[in-house]
Amino acid sequence: MPHAGSSASLTIAAQQVFDGTDMRGPGSVRISQGRIESITFGEAEARASIRLPADAILAPGFIDIQVNGGGGVLLNDQPTEAGVRRIIEAHRKGGTTGCLPTLITDRSEVIERLAAVVHACLNIPGVLGFHLEGPALNRSRKGIHPEAEIRVPDQRDLAAIKSFGGRGRSMVTLAPECVPASMIDELIGAGLRIAAGHSDATAAEIGQAVDHGVSGVTHLFNAMSQLNAREPGLVGAALGDDRLFAGIICDGIHVDRTGLRVAFRCKGRDRLTLVTDAMPLAGTNDRQFMLQGRQITLHENRLTGPDGTLAGAHLTMIEAVRNAVALLGISLVDALIMASRTPAAFLGLESEFGRITPGYRADLVAFNPNFEVVGTWIGGVGSTGEASEASHRG
Repeated sequence: MPHAGSSASLTIAAQQVFDGTDMRGPGSVRISQGRIESITFGEAEARASIRLPADAILAPGFIDIQVNGGGGVLLNDQPTEAGVRRIIEAHRKGGTTGCLPTLITDRSEVIERLAAVVHACLNIPGVLGFHLEGPALNRSRKGIHPEAEIRVPDQRDLAAIKSFGGRGRSMVTLAPECVPASMIDELIGAGLRIAAGHSDATAAEIGQAVDHGVSGVTHLFNAMSQLNAREPGLVGAALGDDRLFAGIICDGIHVDRTGLRVAFRCKGRDRLTLVTDAMPLAGTNDRQFMLQGRQITLHENRLTGPDGTLAGAHLTMIEAVRNAVALLGISLVDALIMASRTPAAFLGLESEFGRITPGYRADLVAFNPNFEVVGTWIGGVGSTGEASEASHRG
């Protein structure tokens, strides 16, 4: 990706290492020029630069493809390099080492403001691209998105949206039934990934969209046509089509435990990806924020607008991993794959991210059995610019 890793070499020793496939250990990971140089198992290297606490697990860093805000910043309000940096810093504390800051439906000028700083933002460690959620959504499935701004993109919008193509690994969420198939072709041709979401499409319409290259589903079950006996809708299409990746909000609020388990049984760890859909309160102690003129309130971990509509989630990736283990009844290995390797595959980055193996980016997270992050590295650089403030040096 555009931002460079550290030129320094270091070795991280851990008693447990999840290499992207198996939980192993003890082991030592040697990093050089921002990438994994080697990994050895057996006794952890005694002369390692960094020795993690004995109970810590070292794993590939988490990748979050849907992040509306954090650290008190909503991307729509601050579509600037400084705003993006604040969001990234907030989510890094939750183990996210790569993400797509997400702009929800807004005016053309807001999309253009973000487009103008994309190049600069891609130099911020942790930014893999951007996610434009809207404006081509179905009003009947708008969720918290402002109805007045939902629209089929005109030429001005298209020019701004297409400018994100080829800038990192950016994506667009749209309702396929609300745009011509030629527009999907045009956006994919510009280098964007397309996900179906906020959609009332039939299963047949989704199948046609997938034939045109739609490859993802945004926050499965939420704001979309549901699975019924004679019309499977977007939910049924997502569960039944192995070509589709699906993001899911695993906070125990957006999707019932049974729904989460059904999704996992149908999609599996290689097609179901954990997302936060996080809002500005993530990483803060605040209880309220303004979203496009509406007050959003946090109560019992639930974010809602004045009419009770869910307004994103109050969630970090380490919490999503913890919840996946608890609510889905799956292994930690499966949850970690859904938080790293699977989103990397959706973004076409599976040869660089999601594994701890030679040649891969040294984007790593370390956490303890209480699901507390004790260190992160992006391109081999720790969260303080050194190893990690919580790591123990040898």
